[in-house]
Amino acid sequence: MRHFLAVATIASCVVSASLAKEISLGVVLPMSGSLAAYGQISYEGVEFAHSLNPTLKNGDTIKLVLVDSKGDKIESATATTRLITSEKVVGIIGEITSSNTAQVLSIADKKQIPIIATVATNDKLNDNRKYGNRVCYTDSFQGTIVAHYAAKELKYKTAVSIVDQAQVYSIGLAKAFHDAFVAQGGNVIKELKVSSGDKDFKAVVSQIKSLNPDFVFMPLYHGEGSLITRQAKQIGLNKPFLSGESVANPTFIELGGESVEGHMYVDYFDSSVPPTENSKAFLAAYEKKTGKKGINSFSTLGADAYNLFVDAMNRCANPEDSVCINQEIKKTAKFEGVSGLISMDAKGNATRSAVIKEIRGGKAIYKSTVNP
Repeated sequence: MRHFLAVATIASCVVSASLAKEISLGVVLPMSGSLAAYGQISYEGVEFAHSLNPTLKNGDTIKLVLVDSKGDKIESATATTRLITSEKVVGIIGEITSSNTAQVLSIADKKQIPIIATVATNDKLNDNRKYGNRVCYTDSFQGTIVAHYAAKELKYKTAVSIVDQAQVYSIGLAKAFHDAFVAQGGNVIKELKVSSGDKDFKAVVSQIKSLNPDFVFMPLYHGEGSLITRQAKQIGLNKPFLSGESVANPTFIELGGESVEGHMYVDYFDSSVPPTENSKAFLAAYEKKTGKKGINSFSTLGADAYNLFVDAMNRCANPEDSVCINQEIKKTAKFEGVSGLISMDAKGNATRSAVIKEIRGGKAIYKSTVNP
C-alpha cells in the first residue's frame, strides 16, 4: 500500500510538472542610446526581482523578454508590436519616458495587453486607456512636492524654470510646479526653453544670473541637466537647483561633478530608510549577490513593476488571461513594494510616497519622506 502511494505521489508530481507552462512577460526599455542609463538600472531591478521570484503559485514559470527601445518612439512601438504578435506576452513592463510609454500603450491598449510603466509620470498618460498602469507617481504630485518644499521649508519666493520643449515629461512637470508654486505664494519670474541634445547653455545660465531668482527649477534629464549646472558654475551662478526624479541617476552626479553639489530633487526611494519589510528583504538579497549596500530607486520601480505583475497573475484563475491581469492590477491596494506601499486607482495610476534628497559630497543624501 505504501509502495502504491509513493508511486501515485511521484506520478502526481510528474503530471503537475508537465502541466506547468512558461509564460512570457515583455519588457520595453532603452538599453542603448541617450536614455540607456535609465533603462539599464530599471531592468536591473526587473531582472533581480525575477531571479528571486520566477515562478507563479501554480507552478508556471515566467520568462522575461527584453527589447531595447533605444529611447526612440518608433523603436518603442516596434518593440511593442513584436512582443505582442511574435512573443505572445501577457503584459509589458515599460517604458521610461511618458512619450515613449504613450507609444507602447497606444498599441497594447488595442490588443488588451496590460502595461506597467516604471517612471512615466505625465498626468494624462492613462487617460482614455484601459490597459495603462504605472508604479511611479505623477507630475502633479512631484511638482507640488517641489513647490511646497521650496516655498514652505526653504522659504524661497522667486524661481526661474528651465523646460525641455522636446520632452512631454519636462513640459508637464514644469506646469505642475508652476501652478503649485504660485498657489503657495511664489513667483516664477521666467520659464526658459531648451531642447534635448543642446550642448551650449551659456545664454540660458547668463539670463538666470541676471534675473537673480531665489532658486532654479530644472525638470530635465541628466545629460542636459549636468551640462547646465557645469556651465552655471563657470559663470559664477551659485543659485540652488531643484529637480524632479529625472536626475535620480548616478550618471547625473558623475557628469555634473562638483557643479551638482547641493542639488535637491524628488525621488521614489532611499536605501537608508527602507519603507517596507519587502524593501529590507530585497536590499539584503541584493547586497548578498552584488556586495552593494544600496540600490537605485529606478531599480526598485523595475522590481515593483515585475512583482505587481506576478501578484496580479497569481490572483487570476488563468495567469495567461491578460484582461484579468489588468483588472487585478487596478484592484491593488497597499501593495508592499520594494519602493514603498503602492495602491492603484481605476485608471492605473499609483498612490505612493516620495522622498527628497540632496547631493552632498558626491552622494545623494536622504532628507525627508512625503506621503500622499
